[in-house]
Amino acid sequence: MSANNPTLMGTAGGTFLSVIPNINSADVLRTVLLAAIGAVVSFTISLVLKRIIKKHKK
Repeated sequence: MSANNPTLMGTAGGTFLSVIPNINSADVLRTVLLAAIGAVVSFTISLVLKRIIKKHKK
């Protein structure tokens, strides 16, 4: 089964345009805030684990 590029793009574009009116600015703000918190926590945990591994290798 091969994907027809214009059909695929039309489907993706139609889906995108049908979702846009249902998005609240509060939802976008919450998503951005949660993504930022997740990135900071992930970065912090990776630094902590790197230090722990470094101490155990010595």
